[in-house]
Amino acid sequence: MPRPRKCRNVCCLPEYNQFGPFRFKDNEDIPIHMTVDEYETIRLIDIEGLTQEECSIQMNVARTTVQAIYNDARKKLAESLVNGKVLQIEGGEYRLCDGHKKTCCRRGCCKSSMDSIS
Repeated sequence: MPRPRKCRNVCCLPEYNQFGPFRFKDNEDIPIHMTVDEYETIRLIDIEGLTQEECSIQMNVARTTVQAIYNDARKKLAESLVNGKVLQIEGGEYRLCDGHKKTCCRRGCCKSSMDSIS
């Protein structure tokens, strides 16, 4: 029996949760779904400049888990850009940071919120 999946710590939800081409028709294409924890790995590694190890500490998961999440997120970003598909960010197993933990974001992007699991 596999271990239960850990909730991943996420500092903040994305301000915008849908991206895509200007000429998108709702019934034309199936959007690509990126989870909030995938978004968080992209934000922490590519925007904040954290290493995968630092990212894993902040998200409270193993480094190998961060690596897998990050690889999935990059593939989804590439598919959206190359194939002109809409990217939607939603769902996943995550817990919003309350801003009071040692592993909280360096730049104060945390917003006080109740723990969420979507």
